[in-house]
Amino acid sequence: MTYKLVALDVDGTLLNDEHRMTEQTMKTIIEASKQGIEIVLCTGRGPQNSIPFMEQMGLSGYVISHNGAATVEMETRNIVHQFTMDNNSLDPFINYCREKGVHFDVNTAFDIYVDKEEGLAGPVRDMYETFLMTPTNLPSWDELAEPVVKFTAFGKAAELDEVFAEWSKWTPVFNMLRSGEFFIDLMHEQASKGNALKQLAAKRRVKPEEVLAIGNYYNDITMLTFAGMGIAMDNSPVEVKAAANAITASNNEDGVHEALIKYCLS
Repeated sequence: MTYKLVALDVDGTLLNDEHRMTEQTMKTIIEASKQGIEIVLCTGRGPQNSIPFMEQMGLSGYVISHNGAATVEMETRNIVHQFTMDNNSLDPFINYCREKGVHFDVNTAFDIYVDKEEGLAGPVRDMYETFLMTPTNLPSWDELAEPVVKFTAFGKAAELDEVFAEWSKWTPVFNMLRSGEFFIDLMHEQASKGNALKQLAAKRRVKPEEVLAIGNYYNDITMLTFAGMGIAMDNSPVEVKAAANAITASNNEDGVHEALIKYCLS
């Protein structure tokens, strides 16, 4: 099969545990692009901290950001599509986080907001620096100019296990998923990497069987199952591996490079 579109998750997939893209992986992605394969980043990150990786490789096109909640054209920064949330429905989750001392942020397509930016310290500030994000103070809903696309809770894994269990008892309002060991994301009920990838593939006139997707976590399952070839990293949880068609090496062993060589460049 000749694949026309390759969707790549970023953290834990494209990047190693030091949050870096290796020279070997970068060269292989560039080679795939030169051979006519469209490269799309499909990530939980926002456009602002995912587009730079595309630019680093000299690539253009699209990024699917916020776990599928917003798809953005790189050159124009135009939002091709976004799944927006009802702000008022977020109030119970915000109140819960404030009462329990759980850190949270609110994301529009391009901006990120926190309760008290000036009070960020320790692991929370380190997290934003690691993921190249600069949050500002959350205004009232009336003052927020752009629609919300994602709400994220951040904390220790055990703490978030309890939060996830509690919120799972509530009447479902949003798509809730673990996008990483230390994150819980809330999005529009139809927002997912798989749905966004499906829309973009249709826009680009690419059939599902012509799509190859590579990911490593639970938020990647929908895109792995949509793609004609879904590949899980070796550092994936067992459930993610079970949803994939194949498994490649880990993110610390250039698994993206290995998969592209085997399925796209051989």
